[in-house]
Amino acid sequence: MFNLRGNQRTSGELSRKEGGKIFGSGSRTPISITILVRKPNHTGSAAIHYEAVADYLSREEKLALVSERGSMLSDKMSLSSIAPNEAGDWINQRDGLFETFIQIGSKEDKTAKTFFVPYYSCGVKTQRDTWCYNFSKPMLTASMERTIQFYNSNLGQTPIFDSTKINWTYSTTAAHDRGEKKAFDATSITPAMYRPFCKQFLYFNSEWNERVYQMPKIFPTPQSKNLVICTAGVGAKTFSALITDQIPDLHILESGTQCFPLYWYEKNERDTLSLFDNSNSDYNRQSGLTDFILQRAREEYGPKTSAEDIFYYVYGLLHSADYRKKFAADLTKTLPRIPLVGSPQDFKAFMKAGRKLADLHLNYETGPLCQQLIITGDKPNKLNVTKMRFPSKADKGTILFNDSVKIENIPMTAYDYVVNGKSAVEWVMERYAITKNADSGIVNDPNLWSANPRYIIDLVSRVIQMSVDTQKIVAGLPKLDFSSQKS
Repeated sequence: MFNLRGNQRTSGELSRKEGGKIFGSGSRTPISITILVRKPNHTGSAAIHYEAVADYLSREEKLALVSERGSMLSDKMSLSSIAPNEAGDWINQRDGLFETFIQIGSKEDKTAKTFFVPYYSCGVKTQRDTWCYNFSKPMLTASMERTIQFYNSNLGQTPIFDSTKINWTYSTTAAHDRGEKKAFDATSITPAMYRPFCKQFLYFNSEWNERVYQMPKIFPTPQSKNLVICTAGVGAKTFSALITDQIPDLHILESGTQCFPLYWYEKNERDTLSLFDNSNSDYNRQSGLTDFILQRAREEYGPKTSAEDIFYYVYGLLHSADYRKKFAADLTKTLPRIPLVGSPQDFKAFMKAGRKLADLHLNYETGPLCQQLIITGDKPNKLNVTKMRFPSKADKGTILFNDSVKIENIPMTAYDYVVNGKSAVEWVMERYAITKNADSGIVNDPNLWSANPRYIIDLVSRVIQMSVDTQKIVAGLPKLDFSSQKS
């Protein structure tokens, strides 16, 4: 098997590594040449010989390799024999050491020794993002009121499947069949993290979000403060982690974002409260970290170690280049497992780095501006954005903010901070664009998010600086000696 790669069902750096598409615009999936040899007298398993082309090769370079080698029997082929491991991996095999580390969480085995309690959750899945998300609170209100009115008008009759008015899904169809009338609830509108470094207003309501999972336990009210470490789900092409203090969407990261909270909230049962209980809260806040990991960490790193310390340690370690590289195959196939580093000094270093990274990533809207940027044309009446772009694919040192405003002298290291296959800078460029849904006609305009006309252009500058600072912190993380890691 000669794997020519070219998988364009990827994005960002991973897409660039996959290289050119063998059949040009006619192929988005990877292409391989496979020759099956039939030996009539052979018994037992087949021998499989495999080679994949290198990263970043263009279509022309790949085709030149095919032409140059001419045959699978050529001396120029670098075929290796491959066989599956116990997990069934043929290539990109998992590392057995990973299995010895502590699970970040487990819902299959509630008695397992893990870092987080089983109340971790997927992000919110609306299945009607066009109606449930918007940069503008008034626009979101209007679109939800219209779709609820249309839903109610269909009660008692066969539902009209009009994609300009509503996106019918299992939950709304089932509610319609039961004759349930819906009402708009203004208190359901709350800020949420829709994509990396892109907040929008969300209509957070179990009647109109197809799945809210455990989010009502993590963010039960707009006043309920919390932090969640989001990681890519099982099956992601690349691993990412991102912290947020807002309700996260399911698709912030690949394959269904998994969210591990610092806290979870338990609703008070008022009839069981003591006569002398003066609490005015409707919820009791509980630790999202297990008693097991708290006790274990205190044994290893000192009795003053807190659940919050462990939380930030996890965030710091998940950014380790050593960890991500060695366990790249594992992290795309299972949820993370976390080693306990061998010394209190290293634990403290990862914990402090995790706190610094969290501060950068949570406060990306208010962080420092990048001072080396050269911005021209940024007059107060010229700051609306339609869609940002680069002058060319080869020139990322400049962003054309709009027809009047140009951002130049961008440090290239900013593009090294990648989340979910794309740099943080490019996430901002992609998401802060005016869009119009083809079916419903609903417009989503990022210029309406903030009353500050400089919000978006300053956001670009702040995210550039945040990205540079993130890379500095990651580069300063302790080297991981896996022979000394504790399970």
